Amino acid sequence: MEGIPAMTDDAERRLLAMRVHGIRRALADAARDPQNPPSLLAVTKTVSAERISALPESEIVGIGENRAKEIMEKSGNLVENLRIHMIGRLQTNKVTDIIDRVFMIQSLDRMNLAKEIDRQAGKLGAVARCLVQVNIGHEAQKGGIPPEDTVDTVRAFARLPNLRVEGLMAVLPIAKDAETLRPLFRQMRELFDRLRDEAIAGTDILHLSMGMSGDAIIAAQEGATMVRIGSAIFGARNG
Repeated sequence: MEGIPAMTDDAERRLLAMRVHGIRRALADAARDPQNPPSLLAVTKTVSAERISALPESEIVGIGENRAKEIMEKSGNLVENLRIHMIGRLQTNKVTDIIDRVFMIQSLDRMNLAKEIDRQAGKLGAVARCLVQVNIGHEAQKGGIPPEDTVDTVRAFARLPNLRVEGLMAVLPIAKDAETLRPLFRQMRELFDRLRDEAIAGTDILHLSMGMSGDAIIAAQEGATMVRIGSAIFGARNG
């Protein structure tokens, strides 16, 4: 963080481990299902590969990156078994750059993107794991499928042979009081449960990715299976 002297590698590891452990305990305490608390995805936008390497890998499900450029720049400098999730809006012309570098694309939100992911994964003989992004707040400036269209959209995506929908993701509106977002988190869980009950062929509905540093506890209470945490781990960042 700006204005704070650089720490030794050991000090950085201890600090990040302490923060990650604290977040995981809080999520477990808040979880709708205490036996299955949400997994933790560390959001590493603008964070160097060196700092990422100081994370306690066994405590997180992977890292989340918002930009294809950062995935390309960092991926070669990260430990081999660290799973990268694309969580930002993905342009179709960037799919080829990241398709073999990411474990999951969480921001699938339109058919032309789905077709390009399917095409590029097919070239590799792979099946791309994806979450469908839902615009649960109906915000014009954000990507995502309208919630009322989600099930039909997932049916259409499921017809693509080299792509597998494994759940839903949402970026909720910014709110001064996170508690006001609780109904939207609840709606996301209801949509997730509906989609899972539909058991659409070609899907495997396992993940509900929602909640960030400011609202992760509410997300856990309302049934998130994965939360995406950045600033609570790394501190405030620019960019």
